[in-house]
Amino acid sequence: MDPRDVAWSVVGRAMDGHALVYRASGGLIGHRFPGILPMLLLDHVGAKSGRKRTSPLGYFKDGDNVVIVASKGGHPRNPAWFHNLKANPNTTVQIGSERRAVRARVATAEERDRLWPKAVEAYGGYAGYQKRTKREIPLVILERRG
Repeated sequence: MDPRDVAWSVVGRAMDGHALVYRASGGLIGHRFPGILPMLLLDHVGAKSGRKRTSPLGYFKDGDNVVIVASKGGHPRNPAWFHNLKANPNTTVQIGSERRAVRARVATAEERDRLWPKAVEAYGGYAGYQKRTKREIPLVILERRG
Protein backbone atom coordinates (compact mmCIF):
# COMPACT_ATOMS: atom_id res chain seq x y z
CA MET A 1 0.00 0.00 0.00
CA ASP A 2 1.20 3.52 -0.84
CA PRO A 3 2.48 5.27 2.35
CA ARG A 4 0.53 8.38 1.34
CA ASP A 5 -2.68 6.36 1.44
CA VAL A 6 -1.81 5.05 4.92
CA ALA A 7 -1.15 8.61 6.09
CA TRP A 8 -4.49 9.78 4.69
CA SER A 9 -6.23 6.93 6.51
CA VAL A 10 -4.82 8.20 9.82
CA VAL A 11 -5.69 11.80 8.96
CA GLY A 12 -9.21 10.65 8.10
CA ARG A 13 -9.71 9.19 11.58
CA ALA A 14 -8.52 12.43 13.18
CA MET A 15 -10.90 14.40 10.97
CA ASP A 16 -13.79 12.18 12.09
CA GLY A 17 -13.05 13.28 15.66
CA HIS A 18 -12.85 16.90 14.58
CA ALA A 19 -16.24 16.65 12.88
CA LEU A 20 -17.79 15.06 15.98
CA VAL A 21 -16.59 17.87 18.27
CA TYR A 22 -17.51 20.57 15.72
CA ARG A 23 -21.06 19.25 15.35
CA ALA A 24 -21.56 18.53 19.07
CA SER A 25 -20.46 22.05 20.03
CA GLY A 26 -22.70 23.69 17.42
CA GLY A 27 -19.62 25.00 15.63
CA LEU A 28 -18.14 26.74 18.69
CA ILE A 29 -15.18 24.35 18.69
CA GLY A 30 -13.47 23.45 15.44
CA HIS A 31 -14.57 26.31 13.20
CA ARG A 32 -11.52 28.50 13.73
CA PHE A 33 -7.95 27.70 14.77
CA PRO A 34 -5.12 30.24 14.87
CA GLY A 35 -3.02 30.35 11.71
CA ILE A 36 -5.21 28.19 9.46
CA LEU A 37 -8.26 28.59 7.28
CA PRO A 38 -11.65 28.56 8.95
CA MET A 39 -13.20 25.10 8.79
CA LEU A 40 -16.63 23.94 7.66
CA LEU A 41 -18.30 20.57 7.80
CA LEU A 42 -19.18 19.22 4.37
CA ASP A 43 -21.88 16.58 4.24
CA HIS A 44 -21.63 14.32 1.20
CA VAL A 45 -22.93 10.99 -0.01
CA GLY A 46 -20.60 8.25 -1.22
CA ALA A 47 -20.70 8.06 -5.03
CA LYS A 48 -20.50 4.25 -4.94
CA SER A 49 -21.55 3.31 -1.41
CA GLY A 50 -24.40 5.78 -0.94
CA ARG A 51 -23.23 6.26 2.67
CA LYS A 52 -23.55 9.68 4.29
CA ARG A 53 -20.21 11.19 5.24
CA THR A 54 -18.95 14.41 6.80
CA SER A 55 -15.57 16.02 6.10
CA PRO A 56 -14.10 19.03 7.91
CA LEU A 57 -12.46 21.25 5.29
CA GLY A 58 -10.84 24.64 5.11
CA TYR A 59 -12.74 27.22 3.10
CA PHE A 60 -12.73 30.81 1.95
CA LYS A 61 -15.57 33.03 0.85
CA ASP A 62 -16.22 34.44 -2.59
CA GLY A 63 -19.18 36.75 -2.20
CA ASP A 64 -22.08 34.64 -0.92
CA ASN A 65 -20.39 31.45 -2.17
CA VAL A 66 -17.95 29.30 -0.27
CA VAL A 67 -14.91 27.76 -1.98
CA ILE A 68 -13.17 24.55 -0.94
CA VAL A 69 -9.93 23.22 -2.39
CA ALA A 70 -9.58 19.56 -3.44
CA SER A 71 -5.87 19.51 -2.64
CA LYS A 72 -5.51 16.38 -0.50
CA GLY A 73 -2.14 17.81 0.47
CA GLY A 74 -0.79 17.48 -3.07
CA HIS A 75 -1.67 13.77 -3.30
CA PRO A 76 -1.74 12.39 -6.87
CA ARG A 77 -5.49 11.67 -6.62
CA ASN A 78 -8.41 13.91 -5.78
CA PRO A 79 -10.02 13.42 -2.37
CA ALA A 80 -13.01 11.08 -2.10
CA TRP A 81 -15.32 13.94 -1.15
CA PHE A 82 -14.58 15.55 -4.53
CA HIS A 83 -15.83 12.47 -6.41
CA ASN A 84 -18.83 12.26 -4.09
CA LEU A 85 -19.81 15.89 -4.79
CA LYS A 86 -19.52 15.38 -8.53
CA ALA A 87 -21.97 12.46 -8.25
CA ASN A 88 -24.26 14.15 -5.69
CA PRO A 89 -23.79 17.94 -5.86
CA ASN A 90 -26.81 18.95 -3.74
CA THR A 91 -25.73 18.81 -0.12
CA THR A 92 -25.34 20.77 3.12
CA VAL A 93 -22.51 22.42 4.99
CA GLN A 94 -22.14 23.69 8.51
CA ILE A 95 -20.16 26.91 8.85
CA GLY A 96 -19.78 27.65 12.53
CA SER A 97 -23.32 27.39 13.89
CA GLU A 98 -24.99 27.98 10.49
CA ARG A 99 -26.19 25.07 8.40
CA ARG A 100 -26.94 25.77 4.76
CA ALA A 101 -28.09 23.86 1.72
CA VAL A 102 -25.62 24.19 -1.15
CA ARG A 103 -24.98 22.95 -4.66
CA ALA A 104 -21.38 22.05 -5.41
CA ARG A 105 -19.72 22.66 -8.76
CA VAL A 106 -16.16 22.67 -10.01
CA ALA A 107 -14.87 26.13 -10.84
CA THR A 108 -14.52 26.87 -14.55
CA ALA A 109 -11.05 27.63 -15.90
CA GLU A 110 -11.79 31.37 -15.74
CA GLU A 111 -13.11 31.13 -12.18
CA ARG A 112 -10.09 29.07 -11.14
CA ASP A 113 -7.74 31.69 -12.62
CA ARG A 114 -9.47 34.30 -10.46
CA LEU A 115 -9.89 32.18 -7.33
CA TRP A 116 -6.58 30.29 -7.13
CA PRO A 117 -4.63 33.37 -5.96
CA LYS A 118 -7.31 33.91 -3.27
CA ALA A 119 -6.88 30.30 -2.16
CA VAL A 120 -3.11 30.69 -1.88
CA GLU A 121 -3.52 34.01 -0.06
CA ALA A 122 -5.90 32.32 2.41
CA TYR A 123 -3.51 29.39 2.92
CA GLY A 124 -0.03 29.50 1.42
CA GLY A 125 0.38 25.72 1.63
CA TYR A 126 -1.83 25.28 -1.43
CA ALA A 127 0.98 26.58 -3.66
CA GLY A 128 3.28 23.82 -2.40
CA TYR A 129 0.56 21.20 -2.80
CA GLN A 130 0.11 22.23 -6.45
CA LYS A 131 3.86 21.90 -7.04
CA ARG A 132 3.82 18.44 -5.45
CA THR A 133 1.22 16.97 -7.83
CA LYS A 134 0.83 16.69 -11.58
CA ARG A 135 -2.96 17.16 -11.43
CA GLU A 136 -4.49 20.60 -11.43
CA ILE A 137 -6.00 20.97 -7.98
CA PRO A 138 -9.73 21.62 -8.41
CA LEU A 139 -11.59 24.40 -6.67
CA VAL A 140 -15.16 23.59 -5.71
CA ILE A 141 -17.70 26.38 -5.41
CA LEU A 142 -20.54 25.80 -2.95
CA GLU A 143 -23.51 27.90 -4.03
CA ARG A 144 -26.39 28.48 -1.62
CA ARG A 145 -29.60 26.64 -2.54
CA GLY A 146 -33.20 27.68 -1.83
